[in-house]
Amino acid sequence: MPYSEEFGDFYYSKADGRAECRHVFLTGNGLPDRFGGKRHFVIGELGFGTGLNFIETWAAWETAATEGARLEFHSFELRLLDRDDMRRALAAWPDLTPRAAELITVWPERPEGDVVIGFESRGRPISLHIHSGPALEQMARATFSADAWYLDGFSPARNPDMWSAELMHAVADRTRPGGTFATYSAAGWVRRNLQAAGFMVEKRPGHAGKRDMSGGMLATALPVPSEAPSAS
Repeated sequence: MPYSEEFGDFYYSKADGRAECRHVFLTGNGLPDRFGGKRHFVIGELGFGTGLNFIETWAAWETAATEGARLEFHSFELRLLDRDDMRRALAAWPDLTPRAAELITVWPERPEGDVVIGFESRGRPISLHIHSGPALEQMARATFSADAWYLDGFSPARNPDMWSAELMHAVADRTRPGGTFATYSAAGWVRRNLQAAGFMVEKRPGHAGKRDMSGGMLATALPVPSEAPSAS
């Protein structure tokens, strides 16, 4: 079970990280159903970690997307894992081996700086962009607009910078109108930060023994203020 000493937290659920990924991030964003018929789909992620979310998304994309469709996966990560650490973490799921091995083969032994990798997935190309460094700084340089977000940083209590009001506004700025997000966190201040950034937020049943998670959509328009009453 990968563990961050810097943030004092595990990389994913101790119950089943893979099931958590599917429940929270894929189902929470209406995936893979939304892949069908899309020629270009963009996913943003806070916290690349072991690459598990990416590999599960890759598998879903390959099955659900139409031939020739293109997936962009942008992830923001402060501390990239070394190749051997990633290999050990993903070895917990042998059926992931073909895709995990393809990722690990091209992953830098000790990554420094951004990582950009392209994959040919049965006629459905995927580009993986890892933005390395503090998320808020890297987000300011990004130019994509996401259809869906995986908010998967370490616990808000242990890594509050990854859930700040400033970063949630940056996420909203990098989201298409009607774009979605999902996260395992249901912390009140996280939900308020997302709402202040322009997202419609709702609580949903969490994974395993966790009662709640959060998901929602970027509002397509801001409320129009009512006109002041006429003086006449």
